[in-house]
Amino acid sequence: MKFGIDRLLAEPELRRPLAGRRIALVAHPASVTDSLVHSLDALAACPDLRLAAAFGPQHGLKGDKQDNMVETADELDPHYGIPIYSLYGQVRRPTPAMTDSADVFLFDLQDLGCRIYTFVTTLLYLLQAAAAGGKEVWVLDRPNPAGRPVEGTLLQPGQESFVGAGPMPMRHGLTLGEMGRWFVARFGLDVAYRVVEMQGWQPGQAPGFGWPDSRIWINPSPNAANLNMARAYAGTVMLEGTTLSEGRGTTRPLEVLFGAPDVDAKAVLAEMQRLAPQWLSGCAVRECWFEPTFHKHVGTLCSGLMIHAEGSFYDHHAFRPWRLQALAFKAIRRLYPDYPLWRDFPYEYEFDRLAIDVINGGPALREWVDDAAAEPGDLDAIAARDEGRWLEERREFLLY
Repeated sequence: MKFGIDRLLAEPELRRPLAGRRIALVAHPASVTDSLVHSLDALAACPDLRLAAAFGPQHGLKGDKQDNMVETADELDPHYGIPIYSLYGQVRRPTPAMTDSADVFLFDLQDLGCRIYTFVTTLLYLLQAAAAGGKEVWVLDRPNPAGRPVEGTLLQPGQESFVGAGPMPMRHGLTLGEMGRWFVARFGLDVAYRVVEMQGWQPGQAPGFGWPDSRIWINPSPNAANLNMARAYAGTVMLEGTTLSEGRGTTRPLEVLFGAPDVDAKAVLAEMQRLAPQWLSGCAVRECWFEPTFHKHVGTLCSGLMIHAEGSFYDHHAFRPWRLQALAFKAIRRLYPDYPLWRDFPYEYEFDRLAIDVINGGPALREWVDDAAAEPGDLDAIAARDEGRWLEERREFLLY
């Protein structure tokens, strides 16, 4: 199969509308061709293209920034002499001066298929800036490694943030090219928008169900280390809003349901199996131990649960990471009623709301966890309603 960048490089007719125009590339470390050449280098080598600028999202063009709210500065590329602007530094929305650096913006970011992954919001902000400045945006499409399944509650009005661009569920099931089409329609953007579509992407086909066997995995952000993480992320990212470790400071971040020095993981798993065994389907969950070298519980032995949404344990259609993670929270709350679960700290430039509510686009999940009388079926009913609405709404924007 071919990703959007590979088609653009291989098909001169696709590049023809770019002739003589200033081009800016939005990229990160996973923005590579099928031969592992970075898109910046590949485009710069095209004699019929004029590369004028590059942009880096959260974690930077180089992907060197580790954590949330760790900013990247603008710089000058030492090899090509073009400006590299940061969209996660002094600003997160392109300024008019940044937008004026090019005529066409090529957006070539590998996504994880999750609302909270900030590249989704960066695309919206770029489209809005391009509409205001009369610029053009092309998405060089890449796979959604989590595939087509949809899961989670819709972001509620007034809950928008840098990790919540619009009313979509946590696991949206779109490629970024498709997401851009939804953004243009949803926000009524008057912008020249184009998707360079993939060829041969088959999100319903085993074993990858979204990620092709023919392509190796490159971290799109420092803690997105493999396909297992990408599949689990729509659930495990919620740990960022808690006092529980998400595995940062270990070699398998965001692949655990939790880690903590004062929680009995074996007891939590037993309670999860008692409460809603169906929510553990599609993967294997095992007890594990780890000692983070940085971040939460640094240098302290943690008891945790590891997710394996891979190999023979993985059932693409049964695995529901958002419900799985919610169930782990519920089990902890049942076993430890007074546990200080929710972390109160500034999260992605939101200072007045609990991080867990920012992450979920509203308080529904937190309220369900904290309500001693609430049962799994109560959360399931809320989410199923929203998932059905999203499946219907996204239908017209699918390209594959």
